[in-house]
Amino acid sequence: MESAEIRRRWLSFFEERGHTVVPSASLIADDPTLLLVPAGMVPFKPYFLGEVKPPAPRVTSVQKCVRTPDIEEVGKTTRHGTFFQMCGNFSFGDYFKEGAITLSWELLTSSVEDGGFGLDPERLWITVYLDDDEAERIWREKVGVPAERIQRLGKKDNFWSMGVPGPCGPCSEINYDRGPEFGVEGGPAVNDERYVEIWNLVFMQYERGAGDGKEDFPILGDLPSKNIDTGLGLERLAMILQGVQNMYETDTLRVVMDKATELTGVRYGAEHGSDVSLRVVADHIRTSVMLIGDGVTPGNEGRGYVLRRIMRRAVRNMRLLGATGPVVKDLVDVVIDTMGQQYSELITDRKRIETVALAEEAAFLKALKGGTNILDTAVTETKAAGGSVLAGDKAFLLHDTWGFPIDLTLEMAAEQGLAVDEEGFRRLMKEQRDRAKADARAKKTGHADLSAYREVADSSGATDFTGYTTTEGESVIVGLLVDGVSSPAASEGDEVEVVLDRTPFYAEGGGQIADQGRIRLDTGAVIEVRDVQKPVPGVHVHKGVVQVGEVTVGAPAYASIDVKRRRAIARAHSATHLTHQALRDALGPTAAQAGSENQPGRFRFDFGSPNAVPGTVMTDVEQKINDVLARELDVQAEVMSIDEAKKQGAIAEFGEKYGERVRVVTIGDFSKELCGGTHVHNTAQLGLVKLLGESSIGSGVRRIEALVGVDAYNFLAKEHTVVAQLQELVKGRPEELPEKIAGMLGKLKDAEKEIEKFRAEKVLQAAAGLAESAKDVRGVALVTGQVPDGTSADDLRRLVLDVRGRIQGGRPAVVALFTTANGRPLTVIATNEAARERGLKAGDLVRAAAKTLGGGGGGKPDVAQGGGQDPEAIGAAVSAVERLVTETA
Repeated sequence: MESAEIRRRWLSFFEERGHTVVPSASLIADDPTLLLVPAGMVPFKPYFLGEVKPPAPRVTSVQKCVRTPDIEEVGKTTRHGTFFQMCGNFSFGDYFKEGAITLSWELLTSSVEDGGFGLDPERLWITVYLDDDEAERIWREKVGVPAERIQRLGKKDNFWSMGVPGPCGPCSEINYDRGPEFGVEGGPAVNDERYVEIWNLVFMQYERGAGDGKEDFPILGDLPSKNIDTGLGLERLAMILQGVQNMYETDTLRVVMDKATELTGVRYGAEHGSDVSLRVVADHIRTSVMLIGDGVTPGNEGRGYVLRRIMRRAVRNMRLLGATGPVVKDLVDVVIDTMGQQYSELITDRKRIETVALAEEAAFLKALKGGTNILDTAVTETKAAGGSVLAGDKAFLLHDTWGFPIDLTLEMAAEQGLAVDEEGFRRLMKEQRDRAKADARAKKTGHADLSAYREVADSSGATDFTGYTTTEGESVIVGLLVDGVSSPAASEGDEVEVVLDRTPFYAEGGGQIADQGRIRLDTGAVIEVRDVQKPVPGVHVHKGVVQVGEVTVGAPAYASIDVKRRRAIARAHSATHLTHQALRDALGPTAAQAGSENQPGRFRFDFGSPNAVPGTVMTDVEQKINDVLARELDVQAEVMSIDEAKKQGAIAEFGEKYGERVRVVTIGDFSKELCGGTHVHNTAQLGLVKLLGESSIGSGVRRIEALVGVDAYNFLAKEHTVVAQLQELVKGRPEELPEKIAGMLGKLKDAEKEIEKFRAEKVLQAAAGLAESAKDVRGVALVTGQVPDGTSADDLRRLVLDVRGRIQGGRPAVVALFTTANGRPLTVIATNEAARERGLKAGDLVRAAAKTLGGGGGGKPDVAQGGGQDPEAIGAAVSAVERLVTETA
């Protein structure tokens, strides 16, 4: 049974039994404590914590998940992987243990013809929590599992919590016996390789307190409402149903390994080392496609770094397998073809996914070349110092800056006869991880900080946002916080957070910054509102300061926003939509939105593109936007179902979380997007849009910055003034300025070349005199000296070679000249063949000189270059060269 069919059967089974099917959430976690979704229940966390009302009492999903703590282990065993799919069924106060247990058994053991998975009941073993007699009884009496196939395990294995105070409860796991070829008998308590867990049923019935680890925490009592959270690993079930030994041999991963074999000629199963690489490629390419599909782009931090790291591991392993050119496109296409059967958006977004992946492959291949050069220099320096071990900080630099996995550094260093200080490398890696873990632990306290807002939401409900149709209105203060703590009142000068029952203030979101304004009370008190946020769904929190009087909970209030500022922001937001559509028209659907920020009179728009957008295209985009303004198109907003919005072709932003009902903003026949922001009523209200330019903000992501309305006019007015001043300076019309200025710059460049030529000739004129000044050091003609400051490295090199060529008679010769450029000392040293025969190598001499100068250097035996930090040490560097020549000759 193929993976796509397993997914379909799961959802169909539970839908037929009263469950609402919930689509997989994005891998980009909607949780500040997580980079990526690591478990199937994560999207339902707000429901279990009581933050949000669940969409239905029974739901089911197949959730995309990514776990990355053990990336280095992927491929080494067949059990580790980064991407997986978790099939789940959830009950919020509806059915409990008996319902969850009987449903799971029915689906697993029903025949394939009846819509089940057709597993042999005799091969299923059950584990329950130590003292969960109720679950054990249900398995034994209601389902009919023999007592000898039910085992009790402790808190470590069969008790679940989120790791923080909150819901928790015992688990019951269903395990499949793969047979004696996988090890000794005795059930999952004895051998989890043979008895593999396929389904975990979590019975959320208790509330836990604070504590560390999986076992050290108190149980505070029963939950008011008992819930069910289950998870079945789709890949594990596929392994069983497809009759293969591990997940890498299942349909969605095996095809990637087969493509890698086709590209490299290396067969899976031939040799352990190549098998590891093939598994790494299969897992990492699939994960990369799924991450890019959900809007993640490669970067140097956060989830972008996770993507970059696994993509580079995949590319590097393909090269270890023998690939010499680009391979990512072929591998990505196989994943899209396979996983697209379950997630059709992958096929729709194929071009965008390919573009991002190919750009990262090209960047890494370039980095691989640069990193190799850094490694070669480090190896040379290590050997020159008499060492046999490459320093750990060098290996860490290669890993952290150039993306070199440690095993690649180990292999390349070994080829040149060096070991690597792995202990030092891993110490630095641990320090980096510890910093990341400390940051993650700090973020975990976020739930406690929101309790005051949740209390307001529970007692007063969601804030009624009226800002789409009005800019002011009456309301009531239903919540008040001073210094983050709930308070019944606040006085003049207090920094406050105010919750109103209804508000015209827009809370920051969707790229649009928050409104500002005032809240006035009947008592004369005034609150200056500086920011508005939604710390918990549906609750608008107005942040500001009490300017006059006293503010109390329950007091009537009148809220009014800064209308001029709101209109400027609305113009910017509408302009963002127009820019998005114009870019997609010009560059195709790969120019998908990757972020935005709308401020009064200006905006920035981030979008996917592997390359810079040509100036002519930017001009066309700007022209198209302003043409739309002149057409005076109406801007309309309509609330509809997410499915209807998709049917109408509305564009959604990657990474944004949408509910079942969405707001669609339509601009005439030009643009249609999902958007909760505020907008103008007609494009003519924008006046003018001026794109200031575009630039790179990361791999495959570009940013446009622009001005709107009066701000755009003021910018053009300033430019007009500058043009007028240039006209006066060069005595030409505006259209003549580019040619005239180019001519002036050309003449200036020619003059600089003449000056450079004159200076080089002057430097080289000293060659004869320097050659004549050579002194004999144990039979070696040694020339040392300092040439005028400002001499370039190229000129110094030419002078050194010229002097070396002037020493006649077959004498061994060493020429070592120094200069100061940009405040730093520079040296070039050359030796002739006769000198090299006596052991005098330019690279050795440069390192001795550069060390004295407080720097480094290197090169070939015949000519080398170095530098340092201390120009005052040039005399000492000359002496160091003379000493080494004396000792070596």
